[in-house]
Amino acid sequence: MAYTKPIGVAFEDQNINGADVVLADVQLGYTAAAQGTVTQATSKSTAVTLNKPAGRITLNGAALGATTNVSFTLNNSFISANDVLIVTLSGGIATDGTYNCWVNSLSAGSASITLRNISGGSLSEAVIINFAIIHCV
Repeated sequence: MAYTKPIGVAFEDQNINGADVVLADVQLGYTAAAQGTVTQATSKSTAVTLNKPAGRITLNGAALGATTNVSFTLNNSFISANDVLIVTLSGGIATDGTYNCWVNSLSAGSASITLRNISGGSLSEAVIINFAIIHCV
């Protein structure tokens, strides 16, 4: 099916206002214009700002000790207190299975994200975290 009506962050093929269920046979997601990138400036705990509903955060390459957590704030005007923020590791990692990431807390305009080094040694990598907001009204 061809996309028929751009609505900013996605395409609308049917009028889904008031629908109880939205189904997709192929993809449901954000257009390239709705995505962005940001890189941390000085450390893995430095806050970043990216006002897009989806994107990639490249963390600073500073060392993170074995079995150590570091948290940073994502400032984002699209985030509301009722939303769900999905995060996943997507790059900048030399060895799979060396990090975990998760969202600690979320409030209107920001979220706290934690990265944990689960390896047996210190790592100095510019880890990339993808995120997407599921907006809940």
